[in-house]
Amino acid sequence: MTDLRTSPVNDGELFSERARQYAHDKALLDRLQVLEAGCGWGRGLDYGDCGHQVTGVDVDLPGLREHTRRREDLHAWHLGDLRTVPMPPRAYDVVYAPYVIERIPHAELVLDRLVASLKPGGLLLVRLRDRDTAFGFLDRTLPASVRGLLGHGRPDGSAPDEQLPPATVYEKVASRQGIRWYCMMRGLVIAEEYATRHSVTSAGAGSGLLDALCRCVAGLTRGRLTAEHSEVAFVIRKPENRYARVI
Repeated sequence: MTDLRTSPVNDGELFSERARQYAHDKALLDRLQVLEAGCGWGRGLDYGDCGHQVTGVDVDLPGLREHTRRREDLHAWHLGDLRTVPMPPRAYDVVYAPYVIERIPHAELVLDRLVASLKPGGLLLVRLRDRDTAFGFLDRTLPASVRGLLGHGRPDGSAPDEQLPPATVYEKVASRQGIRWYCMMRGLVIAEEYATRHSVTSAGAGSGLLDALCRCVAGLTRGRLTAEHSEVAFVIRKPENRYARVI
């Protein structure tokens, strides 16, 4: 099994390293096939000198479409309902899904489609804001205008003039425990899991107001809604075994 001990500096670097490592370990004869879910905002991964082909999918909104059109790293893209956009089965070595699961309805069905599009042994790289945290509670309940004053809404640290992702939905699977449950039920293997406070520490221009609110919520809920992290990142493997309980 691949040695996965590299400490992540941030999830973009972690996921880029895992994609490159996968291509190296598999000694692929063809290009690394990548599906990027949520291609309409933010940035892709760094594949180094690995030959690769990236297909993007996202919901069809004007701003997301414009951003997708400007991206030169995508070889193909499809925008529409993520329950129906083209995702051929067992076609991709890597599926990269940053800040998507918490922002879509029917999230479990979309996850099923992403997993089905992976080749056996492929990697699912997921990062999401955790609904079962103090930050997730505030993100779900505060009005958008208040969230903007606190400075959050740009989970990837993008510049103020860059396209924002769609608003959060936060279905039950959009949490640390939700992803663990999903992987257990689908026979997927969580190879790595990290919790960070990036959304809290990068918000509010360092004012600390959002952090104080999160700790207040954590205190009022006696820790049930934690302030110790705001998002989670997973490196998930689809088993090679054809008899595994996987889509």
